[in-house]
Amino acid sequence: MTPAVNKRVLLFLAGTMWILVGIYLLRLAWGWLFSPRVDSALTLAAAGVFAALMIHHFGFLRIVDRNLGRILPMEGKRCVFSFMSWKSYFLVIAMVAMGAALRHSTIPKPWLSVVYIAIGLSLCLSSVRYLRVLLSQFNTLE
Repeated sequence: MTPAVNKRVLLFLAGTMWILVGIYLLRLAWGWLFSPRVDSALTLAAAGVFAALMIHHFGFLRIVDRNLGRILPMEGKRCVFSFMSWKSYFLVIAMVAMGAALRHSTIPKPWLSVVYIAIGLSLCLSSVRYLRVLLSQFNTLE
């Protein structure tokens, strides 16, 4: 028994998943930078934003485009989990494991917030492409 959905749902799921994970990572970073006031918070946040723009442009947009290239030609209903390739699920597992390892490491949380801002913000920025494609092609999809 496979839960099957159309392309609109796959696009919505992909965009929503990316943005929700991004918001979660940004929330963690915010807490690390601004709960106990960190003197260099703005500098660290700026470094994270700069890294996010690079990751978004040179990394995540390519992944989004690959996923869109796979989703958009699909016809009929597909498995709800097909908004990502199977190879991507292994990458997600590795990234979650790395994130957990980093959170429990001895790296100071304000420094770690740079990485979390970079990944979180780049996920949010890249998710916009999924949602933009969904909106622009809403009438043409099955």
